[in-house]
Amino acid sequence: MAYNGFAIDKYLDAEAVTKQLDELIKKPVYTIKKDKLEDYVTNYFDAKCAKSKEMITEARNIIPGGVQHNLAFNYPFPIVITKAEGAKLYDIDGNWYYDLLQAGGPTIIGSNDPVVRDAVIELLNTCGPSTGLFHEFEYKLAKKVSEMVPSVERFRMLGSGTEACMCALRIARLKTGKKNVLKMGGAYHGWSDQLAYGMRVPGTKSLMSKGVPDFVFKHTDEFFPNDLEDLERKLKRNQATGGTAAVYIEPVGPESGTRPVSKEFVRGCEMLAHKYGALLVCDEVVSGFRIAPGGAQAFYDIDPDLTIFGKIIAGGYPGAGGVGGHADCMAHLGAGLDSSGKKVEKAMCGGTMAATPISCVAGYYTLCEIEKRNACEVAGRMGDRLTQGLQELIKKYELPFVAFNQGSICHLDSVGTMHFCVDWSKPWTIPQVLKQTSIRQAEMEHMGAAYMAEGIVTLAGSRLYTSAAYTEEMIDDVLARFERVFENCGKME
Repeated sequence: MAYNGFAIDKYLDAEAVTKQLDELIKKPVYTIKKDKLEDYVTNYFDAKCAKSKEMITEARNIIPGGVQHNLAFNYPFPIVITKAEGAKLYDIDGNWYYDLLQAGGPTIIGSNDPVVRDAVIELLNTCGPSTGLFHEFEYKLAKKVSEMVPSVERFRMLGSGTEACMCALRIARLKTGKKNVLKMGGAYHGWSDQLAYGMRVPGTKSLMSKGVPDFVFKHTDEFFPNDLEDLERKLKRNQATGGTAAVYIEPVGPESGTRPVSKEFVRGCEMLAHKYGALLVCDEVVSGFRIAPGGAQAFYDIDPDLTIFGKIIAGGYPGAGGVGGHADCMAHLGAGLDSSGKKVEKAMCGGTMAATPISCVAGYYTLCEIEKRNACEVAGRMGDRLTQGLQELIKKYELPFVAFNQGSICHLDSVGTMHFCVDWSKPWTIPQVLKQTSIRQAEMEHMGAAYMAEGIVTLAGSRLYTSAAYTEEMIDDVLARFERVFENCGKME
């Protein structure tokens, strides 16, 4: 497939990438050399980020862990960002960085875009950020989403992706009359009790869900990514325990495609969900309006019953979540009536700060700019250039690292932390798996620190988002900085 407005030119070979990742976790860990890491800490973080260090040290006395957002953590300490512009971030000490975190993915047109910012400022000068009553941009944003994403006949704005995932499950249960939910193992569908299951690493079940009692997961289970037989086996089993209300997927694969899946698998999920009377819920918190104006579902050519939106729906501004879908499903969020006037049960859903004027204005203008600038394709081309360059550097320095991408969602896996899986049929292997993921997680953080010291902000040292604000010259400069890290990597001591 040529780009044609999509972020992806040629889809990756999911099976081949999986084999590379399988080999990666069998090999010794290669990471930034110990002496070079110490040099980065002393000569960059301690010497050039003193104000960040001082502020974070003080913040730890007030904020648990010192930061309010999981993405903000960085070894040896978080960096305090004071300015964002296009493809760059600036810290409190005056250092600047290439932004490959992109706020976790939503800033597809670049950070703090002036067109969107001007629209928000105009709103603040007139209406203010919130009134608690209806604003015209609630309609304009919903209409825009519906026009761009064919499966979304109706759209409801919420406050976060987590809220949208919760709401979708309530809709699914009312629509189908069934109880159970199946979600892709390793995928993240927010941090609500019932969906905080099988996160990060397939097979973990409730291991990563501290503070949530096991009985909450009575009707929740996971299926292994890229395994349609496993999905169907669990759909069949659920028939005896109340049926399956919803099958949740991240269309590019769990954790934004960290474990890639094939097109056939994605389409198979849709087919099997409907075969067993379940709704297909497509979580597009990251991929929505990034893979294509119509979302990843447009690229995979699927028609989900419900779609989850997150950060992008407010253009990176607060109030970033929503659920959309077929009219007969979304009727359960209306006045208790479907399109024919038939009474249906209404799902419990709320949020006094959902669909604020500020979030709807920001979201509407962001989506308009994505279309005007062909942002999905531009960012995807930058992602391809970055990934190809990383693959060449990996080969040059004979490192076991794996680089791949789904358009502008790029992955640089140096340790394979999230490629492990937990096999409950062999419980004696679980402690070793957890130990390995812990060791490799630490080295992933060390690599992230090295990238940061070279002026590159990543997501956990392993995920990289490009935006339409990047140019080829910028990407080449980014690659030169990665090379300075790679030439100082070796087998872990």
